[in-house]
Amino acid sequence: MNSAQEWRSLVGALRSLHQEASREAALATIVRTHGSTFRRPGTHMLVFDDGEVVCELSGGCPQRDILLRCLEAIDTGQAQVVSYNAESGMDVLMEMGCGGELDVLVEPLATPGSAAFADALARGLEQRRSLWLATLFAVDGATLTPRHLVSHGQHVLYDGLGDPAWTAAIADAIGTVDVMPAATRRLSAHGQVADVLIEPVEPAHALVVIGSNAAARALLPVADLLGWQLTLVDQDPQRLRAGSLPSGLATVCASPGRIREALALDTHSSVLVMTHNVEQDIAYLAALRDSPVAYIGALASRERAFRMQSEAGFADLRLHAPAGLDIGSETPTEIALAVVAEILAVLHRRSGAPLHRMQGSIHG
Repeated sequence: MNSAQEWRSLVGALRSLHQEASREAALATIVRTHGSTFRRPGTHMLVFDDGEVVCELSGGCPQRDILLRCLEAIDTGQAQVVSYNAESGMDVLMEMGCGGELDVLVEPLATPGSAAFADALARGLEQRRSLWLATLFAVDGATLTPRHLVSHGQHVLYDGLGDPAWTAAIADAIGTVDVMPAATRRLSAHGQVADVLIEPVEPAHALVVIGSNAAARALLPVADLLGWQLTLVDQDPQRLRAGSLPSGLATVCASPGRIREALALDTHSSVLVMTHNVEQDIAYLAALRDSPVAYIGALASRERAFRMQSEAGFADLRLHAPAGLDIGSETPTEIALAVVAEILAVLHRRSGAPLHRMQGSIHG
């Protein structure tokens, strides 16, 4: 699946296509995988008629062949599902070098209305909603012009299916779950069976760092590489004017007593407290204890961490202090890597253990 950063690029490009009738494009989407593949179902690549590519399928996927298929689809206006496996596309499969198999949906976007679903995605992501994108691309084994549905839980934001029965079948498949990996599901309606790719689309993760200091200036660029929305908080406005900070960084001058009203926190947010003043850290943590964030942590020694947890009122393991994974970090940049890695592990519900010691699928 695509990252939030990739979705931002894709949605922007799709919306420009939706608004400009002079350009045509095709959307390539991985709809099925088997075995070891670099990208998973729900990964998209947009190819314009002049060969411009948005969100390359790099790192082993047969991108060159898929690009040619996209240009062909733009010319013919026909959607197709291309399989790269032991029976077809063997030369390209060998190029992948990972032994896996792919099914790729190639979808021509010949008219502005073909990408209309992107507007609903953009609105939902701007409102920081967790979205579902459903793409119905085959019925009874026959590939057809894909149709899309965008929903927020059970609330439909865009319905391009034109058939209430299929809409209801997709709603039943999504159910009320918050987390479900992107996958193609076979759904039934009208006595027919449809192949529908259902994928989650999440807003960009937001990281709030409390404490403007050298450690924060090392951490923020690392998080910026992931496309996270970044906010730096400090009580002293002078410290917020420090140089060498990522462009697009938001700064907030707020005391512990004002921190909740100053920040719009949600389940797609993380907070790291690192003022290097234990009393201030405790005050900020106490104010944020009941916030809906996915991760809350603090830089601390084990002794200070115990005091923080006790005095800030954290009765369980929700507070990640000392923050970070055990990678032997000493320098500010190493600590930044350890902390960001731990946040990713929490977001993805993974242990952070070495891959070579794990059994089963790497992607889970």
